[in-house]
Amino acid sequence: MSIDHEVHFISQGDGPPVVLIHGLASSWRDWIYLMPELASRGFAAYALDLLGHGDSAKPDDPDQYHIEHIYRHLEGWLDRLGFSGPLVLVGHSLGGYLSLLTAIRNPSRVRRMVLIDPFYEKSQLSFVIHLLSLQPEWVEKAVRVTPPGLVTRAIRWHPNLALHAAPEIRQQMAADYLRTSPYFAYLTRGLPDLSDSLAQVTAPTLILWGEHDQTLHPASFPRLVNLITTASGRPIPGANHHPHLSQPDLINRLTVEFIQESA
Repeated sequence: MSIDHEVHFISQGDGPPVVLIHGLASSWRDWIYLMPELASRGFAAYALDLLGHGDSAKPDDPDQYHIEHIYRHLEGWLDRLGFSGPLVLVGHSLGGYLSLLTAIRNPSRVRRMVLIDPFYEKSQLSFVIHLLSLQPEWVEKAVRVTPPGLVTRAIRWHPNLALHAAPEIRQQMAADYLRTSPYFAYLTRGLPDLSDSLAQVTAPTLILWGEHDQTLHPASFPRLVNLITTASGRPIPGANHHPHLSQPDLINRLTVEFIQESA
């Protein structure tokens, strides 16, 4: 895959760079609460739309929707921005996986990480999502034929997506899902388990997770903390899979405090 695929991103603020990486079927808008907070604290926040998401390129080829292509797309964008030193990475779910992959493969690029409900191995997946991941062709077809209004209503009322999130946030989540390429269903194919490589992560890492996450098993996150020797972790009571959207004040504070420790 060429790394010249168009990458849509926005930036806010001036100072040390913080790169924000969203999860599956989302966009840079996942960070609408965190970006202005980082900017107000003297950081430059950069948030992109991953390949196939938001306003970034959406190749019309399911073979392009493999984690290696998504990773190269991200790495190519970081290369072109030309940062002079190591970065702070903040990743949610799939964005957490990509952050970990970057820290494993290119440790000199990463200064610190904040991982929010991060994905790192398939055993984390809930039973239903695991079953769906085994039949990506079915998921793709279902996404194509599902009426947009039904998607919007489902996301608006689904308890796991952003418990206690504002209605406009749920509306945005639905819009991001509808703008994502249906081929996102293929991203779970051949997804490497990172568990055996996590000891290679040397960057200080803060792991935050919703105690009631129904997408990824909450018990998997304390295990991740133990697998990364430089990690600390904290559960977020009352939160599900998107604590940065449902409890932004707390997540913002914890993230900024952690980043400022080495600023």
